[in-house]
Amino acid sequence: MLCSIVPLPPQVQTAARACAILSLMQPLALLAIGLAASLTTLIGGMFALRLRDKLHLVLGFSAGAIIAVVFFELIPEAIELGSSYFATSTLLTFTALGFFMYMVLDRFILLHTHRGGDDCVHSGASLRGLAGASSLSAHSFLDGFAIGLAFQASFAVGAAVAVAVLVHKFSDGINTVSLILKNDGTRTQALRWLFIAAAAPALGVLSTLFFVFPENILPVVLATFAGFFLYIGAADLLPESHHAHPRLMTTLMTLFGAGVLYMVIAIAG
Repeated sequence: MLCSIVPLPPQVQTAARACAILSLMQPLALLAIGLAASLTTLIGGMFALRLRDKLHLVLGFSAGAIIAVVFFELIPEAIELGSSYFATSTLLTFTALGFFMYMVLDRFILLHTHRGGDDCVHSGASLRGLAGASSLSAHSFLDGFAIGLAFQASFAVGAAVAVAVLVHKFSDGINTVSLILKNDGTRTQALRWLFIAAAAPALGVLSTLFFVFPENILPVVLATFAGFFLYIGAADLLPESHHAHPRLMTTLMTLFGAGVLYMVIAIAG
C-alpha cells in the first residue's frame, strides 16, 4: 500500500526492474552454461569413440590432460578456496589421502592384474572402469557445482569459473570413454557412462539453485579428488598408453594433452 501511495524515484524503479530481470535470467543462464558443459563433454567422448582403433594415442592424451587438470586446476583451486580455512599442507595431505585411497581400492577391491606381453588379463575390469568413470562423473558434478556457487558470489566470478570449466569438459568426455574402453568395456557401456558424465555438470549447476554448499568443505573435496585423478592419470592411463605401443607418439600425445590443458586453463584463468 505504501508503494502505491508514495511512488519510488525513477532511479530506484529502474534498479528494481534490473534486479528482477537478473533474478529471472540467472537460472536460465546457469541452465545454458550447464547444457554447454554437457554438450562439450559429449563431443569429447564421441571423439574418443571414433578413434577406438588408436586408443593408445587417446589414452596418452587423456593421461596428460587428467594430470594437467590435477596440477594446474584442482590443486590450485583447492588451495585458493581453502586458504581461509586450511593450511596448504593440510589440503595437500587430503590429496595424498585421495591418491592412496584410490590405490587401495584399485589393488584390493577392483583386483586389477596384468600378465606380461600381449596376454593382458583384467580381473574385475568392469568394476575398475566403473570406479574411474564414477569418479570423473562426480568431478563433473562438482564442476557444475563450482559454476553455480561462483555465480552466487558475483556474475564476474561466475563467468570466469564457467569459462575455466567449459574448456576442459572436452577432455573429461575423452577420459570417461577411455577408462571404460581400456577396461574391456563395450561401446554401449562407454556411451552410457558418457551420457552420465555429460549430464553431471548440468545437474551440478542446477542443484545450486536449491541449496548452498558449505564453502569450507569444497576445498577438501577438490583436494581429495585431485588425489583420485592423479592416481588414475599417472598410475593407470599413463602406463597403459605405453603398453605394447610406439613410445614416441604416445609420449608426444601425453605432452600434447598436458600442454593443451595448461594453455586453456591459463587463458581462462
